[in-house]
Amino acid sequence: MKQILAKRFMARIGTAGAIASAVLFVGPLHAQNSPLSLADRVARLEQQAQNRDQGGTSLVNRLQQMQSQMQQMQGQIEELQHQLQDLQDKGKAQYVDLDSRLGRLEHASASPSPAGPPAHAASTGGAAAAATASPLPVAGSASAASQGTPAPTPANATMQAAYGAAFKSLRGGDYVAASRGFRDYIQKYPDTSLTPNAFYWLGESYYVTQNYPVALEAFQHLLAQFPDSEKAPDARLKLGYTQLELKQHAAAEATLKSVVAKYPGTKAASLAQERLRRLDQAH
Repeated sequence: MKQILAKRFMARIGTAGAIASAVLFVGPLHAQNSPLSLADRVARLEQQAQNRDQGGTSLVNRLQQMQSQMQQMQGQIEELQHQLQDLQDKGKAQYVDLDSRLGRLEHASASPSPAGPPAHAASTGGAAAAATASPLPVAGSASAASQGTPAPTPANATMQAAYGAAFKSLRGGDYVAASRGFRDYIQKYPDTSLTPNAFYWLGESYYVTQNYPVALEAFQHLLAQFPDSEKAPDARLKLGYTQLELKQHAAAEATLKSVVAKYPGTKAASLAQERLRRLDQAH
């Protein structure tokens, strides 16, 4: 009887242990699947809000960076537009000046002298034809016919034809041929009434093609060899322009001021004053 009671007691203890183990095993699972506590939910919401704030701040920073870059680009665009406008103004002034000078020379060379070229030469109106018929006059000087000098000799006619051919190339925009023609003229005829003009137009042909060092040399040669030439004011003005292109600003300002001082009341002095005014504004 005692053994039966003992077996039943042990069986009850085993059952109780199994139930306790099951409770201990199921308890954590129930805790894991149960809803979060209020504190955990608040912490999670705060973390989510913080993440959103960080994302918003990052977006704002990126927008500010983009705005800053756009402002910098706008400033660069405006600076480039300003530089382009300066280049356009400079080029326009340069070609207007060149065209006006070429026009005056063309008009002067095409105008018949008192003796007058042959009728067929006058009717062509071409600069080269006029050059072969009579000397191309230096601006302000009298032609050979008006001075009553004899008709050109064959040597003079050859000289005038060489100058006229180079000048025709210049008028036609063939600056390479023009510079070659004026160089050849200077080498063959280093001391004629047209040599200062040849030096000047040689410098112009290089200036227009932006070969500034050689243009500088041509203008300097003219001023050194023919300081009293009627081309001297224009050559000194273009010397100043060329020095500006070569970034020789101090020398350029001194040259332009010398144009104003040496040739007051001339077109060259007026252009020099205008360029000096623009330089002052740029500073």
